[in-house]
This record gives sequence, structure tokens and C-alpha cells, in this order.
Amino acid sequence: MAWLLSLLLAVCLAVALFKLRQHRRGLRALTHALRQRQRFLQEAAPARFGPDWGRLCEAINASAEELNRLQQYRTSQLAQLEATLGSLQEAVLIVDDRNHVLLANHAMQAIFPDAKNILGTRLELVLHSRDFLDFVETVRAGRPVPLQPIEFARGNDSVWAEVTGTLVPPLDNQKDQWALFVLHDITRQRKLESVRKEFVANVSHELRTPLSVIKGYIETLVDAHREMPVADRDKFLHIIQRHTERLNSLLEDLLTLSRLESINPGLTRESIALGPLITGILDDYRGRPAAAQHRLNLSLDPAVGMALIDPLKITQVFENLLDNALKYTPAGSHIDIATRLREKEIELSIRDNGPGIPTEDLPHIFERFYRVDKGRSREKGGTGLGLSIVKHIVQLHGGRVWAESQLGQGSTFCFTLPRGE
Repeated sequence: MAWLLSLLLAVCLAVALFKLRQHRRGLRALTHALRQRQRFLQEAAPARFGPDWGRLCEAINASAEELNRLQQYRTSQLAQLEATLGSLQEAVLIVDDRNHVLLANHAMQAIFPDAKNILGTRLELVLHSRDFLDFVETVRAGRPVPLQPIEFARGNDSVWAEVTGTLVPPLDNQKDQWALFVLHDITRQRKLESVRKEFVANVSHELRTPLSVIKGYIETLVDAHREMPVADRDKFLHIIQRHTERLNSLLEDLLTLSRLESINPGLTRESIALGPLITGILDDYRGRPAAAQHRLNLSLDPAVGMALIDPLKITQVFENLLDNALKYTPAGSHIDIATRLREKEIELSIRDNGPGIPTEDLPHIFERFYRVDKGRSREKGGTGLGLSIVKHIVQLHGGRVWAESQLGQGSTFCFTLPRGE
């Protein structure tokens, strides 16, 4: 009897273990179906699990279907919203309560090139700005926030945007709170404003210097002209005249720059022979006192024929570059002018054997009011606008301009022009 009882217990234990294993397999399949939001086929579980198992499967299937429906609704609503916002020029961003990006329109990706395929990414990894993250938290707190300019880091550069934000109800009626932000790119306006402020400051400084000198000498003449020796009076008047001429030159250059940067710069192109134009300019300079002790050499490429240019403005380019070469090279120096025909353009260069330009100054010499040696430039009568005028005229012609130099070994200024038809 004892062995029979032992056998019966062993059989019952084996059956229980078998059913337990089936239950575990069924639960694993059910869990997998729930995670994948798929229907669980009840045939996958033995019917002998009982009616409770069937009701559990039905409840799980109903839950999976409801989750799928809500997800499809959420996806369709976000797609409709993205289609609506996609054509906007302003960047639009929607994030959930954990700062995960739910939507970013095309303008967002245009302003921030790294903001591609960012759905689900945390906001901190997309937009690098402490101020913007603080702005997000302020919006979440429900406090009113005015339109605010914020700077964002973008590589080695930065982007400025006017940002506004608000809380929005989630599209799928969940409890998490979404936030919508609109960013208007004002980077160009900021840069223009910075350039304007810098320009006004530079102009004020450049005007103040000759005006202060003129004012000081005139006050002296007014107060003491009767007792002043004639030689001193003549000296003062010559100083006033020199600074007046400098002031006039500065104003003329400012007006020239203003015209070049206007909507209608007055460019009148015509196809002319470049060689005779340059030869005429050099012949005129050779007769000037400033060039009496310099050697002006011209090397014309025979292949260079016609050029499609505005001859008056290109003459101004040559005059500015030649004036610089004559001012900053010692007596007896040689200045070489050369032309060379390239595949689709004509390259012109003016080379001198003067003191040269430091390497760190080369990227800035075409900026307005930039001077390598400020004191020496003013002594020579320069306004600091000549090379900027050169750059604008060449670029209006569709050409390029650059400088090559080594300190103590002279400088070469090069620019290109379109070939004539």
C-alpha cells in the first residue's frame, strides 16, 4: 500500500507541475501580447484553464485594442497638427511634462540643423540654452511670460530667437501637461543691430577726431588771432584745412558706402577692353606727386580681352588699392599690377614691397574702419573705408576679393571680375 500511495503522490505532483508550467507559458505569452498591444489568441492557452482565464484574456485584449486606438488617435492628431504647423516660418515645438519632444516643425529644423529626428528626445539635448530651459519651467508653472529674446548655442555660433510659450491640453486626454513654444528667428536682426551700433560708434569716433581738432584751433584763432604771429596763424589754418579735407573724405566715403549698400547701387555694366582702362589709370597716377618716387609696373595677360564691368566703379577700386600701396610703401618702392585670365573670370592683382600685414589682421582688413596701424593710417589721411568700398564694388560685380601678405615682405591685393561676352 505504501508504494501505491507514493506512486499516486508522484503522479499528482507531475500533473501539478505540468499545469503550472502551462500556466507560466500562458502568462508569458499574455504578457508579451500586452506589451506588443496585440490580441492574445485564447487558443494559445488550454481550455482547461477555466472560465477565469478566458475572461482575463478578453480583458487583456480589450485593453490592447483601446491602447492601440488611443495611440492611433494621438498619432493622427499629431500628424494633423504637424501638417498645419509645417508651413509656418516660425519654429514650433511641443514637449510633454518630462521635456520629451512630441512635435517639431520644418522651421525648427531649418533654424537648428541638429534638430532632425528628435521626436522622443529630451529638450536639453536638442536646444542648448539655460535661459530657454528656465523659460520652459516658468511656462509650466502657469505664470504669464512675455515675448522674450533668448540666445541658443549652435556649434561655434549662436542663434537668437524671440520665444513665447503656453500650456496646451494633451491630445489623448491623458493627465500629463504639454507645453507649446513658438520661436521666431531674429539672429539676422541681432547681427544687423550689432553692426549698426558698431558702425555708429565708429563713425562718431572718426568724426569726433577731426572736429575736435578743427574746433580747438578755431577757438584759439578766435581768442588770440590779433596777438598771434602770422606764422602760427598760417600753421593753424593749414591744420584746419587738412582736417577739413579729411572730414570731407570721410563723408564722401560714407556716402559711397551708403549707395553701394542700397537697393539700387547704380551699377552700370558694359563690355570694355580691360587693358586700356588699367593703362589709362596708371598713366594718370604716374603724373601725380605721390607716385613720383615709386615704380608702377604693369603686366597684362594677352588673353585678357573684354570685361563686363562698370568702368567708373572699377576705376575707383584701382584708385583705392593704388592709394594704399603708395601711402604705405617707402620712396623707391615698386608696385606691380598684373592681370591673368582664368577659366570663367579675370584675376587682377596689385602687389607692393611695403611693410606687409600681420597674419592676424588679414581676415579683418576689408571691414569698415578697420586699420592695421590706426595712428599711422590717420597720419596718412586714410578714412578706414577704402577697402570696404573695394569689397562692395567687387562683390556687386559678382567677383571675389582677398589679400595675401607676410609681415615685412609686402602685400598683394587680388580681385576677380567677370569676363566680357
